[in-house]
Amino acid sequence: MIKVGIVGGTGYTGVELLRILVNHPEVSLQVITSRSEEGTRVDDMYPNLRGHTDLVFSVPDAETLGECDVVFFATPHGVAHALAGEMLKAGTRVIDLSADFRIQDVPTWEKWYGQPHGAPEILPEAVYGLPEVNRDQIRNARLIAVPGCYPTSVQLGFIPLLEKGLLKDQMLIADCKSGVSGAGRGAKVGSLLCETSESMMAYSVAGHRHLPEIRQGLARAAGKDVALTFVPHLTPMIRGIHSTLYAHIEPGTDLQALFEERYRDEPFVDVMPAGSHPATRSVKGSNTCRLALHYHKDTGQLIILSVIDNLVKGASGQAVQNMNIMFGLAEDTGLRHVALMP
Repeated sequence: MIKVGIVGGTGYTGVELLRILVNHPEVSLQVITSRSEEGTRVDDMYPNLRGHTDLVFSVPDAETLGECDVVFFATPHGVAHALAGEMLKAGTRVIDLSADFRIQDVPTWEKWYGQPHGAPEILPEAVYGLPEVNRDQIRNARLIAVPGCYPTSVQLGFIPLLEKGLLKDQMLIADCKSGVSGAGRGAKVGSLLCETSESMMAYSVAGHRHLPEIRQGLARAAGKDVALTFVPHLTPMIRGIHSTLYAHIEPGTDLQALFEERYRDEPFVDVMPAGSHPATRSVKGSNTCRLALHYHKDTGQLIILSVIDNLVKGASGQAVQNMNIMFGLAEDTGLRHVALMP
C-alpha cells in the first residue's frame, strides 16, 4: 500500500483528493493537515466522507509527513516551497497541486504570483505533471507540479497541432469558461451566489497567472515560443471548464485522424466525432478531457472544444493519475469514475 499524506485538506481540491483516495485500492491515508482546523474530524467538515475515513486534521509536521511514501500539497501558492525540500530529503515524493513548481523561470513566477520563489534550488527537478506529454519523466520523478485547470484544457486541445508544426506563426486564441469552484473555497464577494448566479463575466483579461504556464507548455510542444490570447470567464456553475480554442489551419490535413491517433492510447482523453459539442456535465466528477473539432473550410478556421472537470482532470484527479504512474500502477486505478448525469 502507498502511504499518503495530504497538506491542506480543507479546500475544494483537498476534499476532491480525499474523495478519490478513500476508494483507491492501493492507498493508505496516513495524515491530513490544516492549521486552522486542527483537531477537527475530516468527516465533520465534509459529511460526504462519513464512513470512509476517521482522519482528524493536524498541524503539518515534517517528521510525520516524511514517513509517507508521497505527500500531496493542496495548499495556497507559496506553502509547498517551505516543506517540499524537507519531504524530498526524507525520501518522500511530492505532488504539488498549487502553482509553486509549474513555471520553470523564477523571475516569471515571481512576477505573476507577487512573492519571492521559496525553493529555487529544487525547482529544476520538478516535472510538469501532464501525463499525455511527460509520462516517461513522471515515472521517475520525485517532485511533480500538477498543471492548472485552464492550462490542462488548453494544452490538450492545441498540442497535437503544435507537435506537427501545423500552426506556424499565428496568434492562437483560448476563450475559456470556468465554474465558481475554480476560485477556491475562501469567502470572497465575487464568488457569492448573488454575484455569480444568472450572470457571466470575463476577468483578468489583461493577463491571468495561468497564461505563462500555458505559453510554457505550448512552447515545449512547438519547440519555439507561441503567441496566445487567453481570456478566462466565470460562469454560474459549480464545477467544470469549457475551452473554445481557435487556430487557422491550411487545408490538406485530416485533423480528426490526427487527434484520434495522438490520443489513441490516452485513458483520459476522449476525442469525440467531428462536429460534436461536448458539455461540461459530460465530464463532471470524472478525470476525462473531451475534445471535439469543427473545421470551417471557407475560412480555414479550426475550432477545438475542450471540456474538463476543473477539480478532477484539472486538479485532484490528475494528481492521482500522476501518483499511479510514479508508483507503477495502472494509470486509471481509483479513477474509473463515470461522469455524473444530469
